Amino acid sequence: MKSDDNNLKQYSEEEIIQKYMDAGDILSKAREEGKKRVKKGEKLLEVADSVEQTIVDLGGQPAFPCNISRNDEAAHATPSIDDDSVFGDDMVKLDMGVHLDGYIADSAVTVDLSGNNDLVKASEDALNSAIDVIKSGVNTAEIGRVIEDAITGYGFKPVVNLTGHGLERYIAHASPSIPNRHVDQGIVLNEGDIIAIEPFATDGAGKIGNGPWAEIYSLIDKKSVRLPAARKLMKEVEKYRTLPFAKRWLQSSTKSLDFALLQLEKAGAIRSYPVLKEIEGGLVSQAEHTVIVTENGCEITTK
Repeated sequence: MKSDDNNLKQYSEEEIIQKYMDAGDILSKAREEGKKRVKKGEKLLEVADSVEQTIVDLGGQPAFPCNISRNDEAAHATPSIDDDSVFGDDMVKLDMGVHLDGYIADSAVTVDLSGNNDLVKASEDALNSAIDVIKSGVNTAEIGRVIEDAITGYGFKPVVNLTGHGLERYIAHASPSIPNRHVDQGIVLNEGDIIAIEPFATDGAGKIGNGPWAEIYSLIDKKSVRLPAARKLMKEVEKYRTLPFAKRWLQSSTKSLDFALLQLEKAGAIRSYPVLKEIEGGLVSQAEHTVIVTENGCEITTK
């Protein structure tokens, strides 16, 4: 389901760019606050709640649930409503999004509590190397090449089946895909493109697969369902449009929630996002910024 532009307030190009910049500014502040809270013994749920509340307090809305992925988890991990787990000797990926009227900023940082700082540097240097080559006319294959070269230079592997992505209004993952490895053929970026660059580095196999659980969902399309709890839930999640939401955000009765989610998923109304894990159990680091492509470079909105 794509966002219906006919039902959305329209803005000038300058206003749209300003919203992207303002969303990035909010995210930058929330990301720094979140980083400070990632410490051994701290509860994951409290950090996620704090990040999301900071975004709201600063005038934005979460574009997706705060992802807190640890160790071999690469993405899509967010605490459940009753999660009491705490940080230990973990490699922690803090991935967050902010939107202002649907215009999105997306950024991630790795906080290393595990003593593997070189792996963190690998993804950070890959991100910086990618940003250095971005400009109007660059091919995404070139971006993938410099990302892979930076990561392998540290003796690690890029996660080849995760990519960066474009951002559109109310769509957190849009075209184009930005590879994290060398590819034979990419696409050319143009001035004004909004993209999220997010290298993942690992000491494992370099691939991820679906884990056994999901706490994040998004609405695909409105469907007719019989179960009253499912109909109620459908109405509740419509406010998120096409943006992902956390199970812990939902107000529906916890007794019927799991079954209602299952019914909506079976009906094709929503999709789940299972946690993504490195297939050999390797540690994973991540770094991410949102950029606006310019004629001779790019502007980082989430600096």
